Amino acid sequence: MSTAPNINRQRQALLRSLPSVSALLEHEEVRDWLNGLPRSSVVAALQSAVQDTRERILSGEITNEPDSHDLLARAEADLLVRSMPSLRRVVNATGIVLHTGLGRAPLCDAAIEAIVEGASGYCNLEWDLSTGARGSRSAHARSLITSITGAEAATVVNNNAAATLMILRTFAAGKEVIVSRGQLIEIGGSFRLPEIFEAGGAILREVGTTNRTRLSDYEKAITDRTAIIMRVHPSNYRVVGFTEETSIAELAELAHQHNLIAVDDLGSGALIDFADLGLPDEPCVRASIEAGADLACFSGDKLVGGPQAGIIVGKQDLIARIEKHPLMRTYRVDKLTLLALEATLRHYLDLDEAIKNIPTLSMLRASTDELARRARELADQLAQAIPGEHFFVCSDVGFAGGGSLPAKELQTVVVQWRPEHVSVALAMKCMREAEVPVIARVRDDAICLDLRTLRDGDFEAVVDAIITAASEADDPPRSGISLPII
Repeated sequence: MSTAPNINRQRQALLRSLPSVSALLEHEEVRDWLNGLPRSSVVAALQSAVQDTRERILSGEITNEPDSHDLLARAEADLLVRSMPSLRRVVNATGIVLHTGLGRAPLCDAAIEAIVEGASGYCNLEWDLSTGARGSRSAHARSLITSITGAEAATVVNNNAAATLMILRTFAAGKEVIVSRGQLIEIGGSFRLPEIFEAGGAILREVGTTNRTRLSDYEKAITDRTAIIMRVHPSNYRVVGFTEETSIAELAELAHQHNLIAVDDLGSGALIDFADLGLPDEPCVRASIEAGADLACFSGDKLVGGPQAGIIVGKQDLIARIEKHPLMRTYRVDKLTLLALEATLRHYLDLDEAIKNIPTLSMLRASTDELARRARELADQLAQAIPGEHFFVCSDVGFAGGGSLPAKELQTVVVQWRPEHVSVALAMKCMREAEVPVIARVRDDAICLDLRTLRDGDFEAVVDAIITAASEADDPPRSGISLPII
């Protein structure tokens, strides 16, 4: 005799035993939820828990009468997910200072304070307090930018791609722009420079070869349709070996001989000489202006260490034309960006202040001795909190990220954890799903917590996340090669 009818009767009986959402709403614990949460959210979570249990009964996964406490536990977990903001703070333990996926540069304390103060009420975004008349939003950061860069004028848009496009639309729509073939890059998010030229209405004129472009290549390409000679920072791309490129000073001189505009797209941008930090040279904005560039543009959220923005500096009359362009309104920044940018830029009035207070600069400048000291502190905290696990302080290398200093390895120090009772994959997943997510990197089948991007205030979140991860059960990790212990 077939057992199918018996199984079906059993499942139907289990389904009938499921409490209704109305009944669950009368539960004492649920009434407590309703005191602090919207009723619609609670009802949706209960409906989801009941439906999930119903499906598990029908699939044969549940064979016993469902317990209301299990249903409430599922609903509570659902509510926790629903109440958690999608965009939230994470701990960056990857060692990548300008991690695009993690929001690039963390803001300095002054920028955070400025946002809180300015956003808590009204502000003089487009109001001139001295005259009582309408003002310009770009004016708030302009004097600081020009003082730091030596440019005559400046304006701000929402990112450097927008800055490049605004320059092209304003001065080269329907005209030619000469660029070295070796600088026609694609960076993250499928951003391709030729497509920006097309969107800007400019005609791209490639010159030279991938690895060598001489001044004579630019000169031969000039026609009566040429509007701009442009140099473009190669971001995270490098050509090494048999190479030759033309300086912005040479390009500016050539452009001015033919009444053309010399533009320097600096990409990440640098407001200080990075040699002072013991790092390789990055194109410096002031150096570009002093070399004769008519316009230069760069990001505000990379090496500058501020909020996402595109900053354009250069000649007064050229900046004025950009600001009057109809498209400028579509790329302008909001008050929060300007508040954070101005506060960040103020630190650059003193080099020591900038290095001390801007997180990007302090992270890049941190010595391995300092990182090792902090790594030992973190390893000790982890060892005390999780006695069954072992943590080692090791040397390693990392990169700045964000298209900055791409060829420069940054010597760093990590706390290495090779879990005893959980796989690396599951441990990483648990860390990502912690109350404060912790994002680390894996090397040689070990989890590496890089102190270059970990701040002291992150240690508690790291310990909590690893306690949770270590408590999970999974297959033991495979053996691997450890990093050098220091």
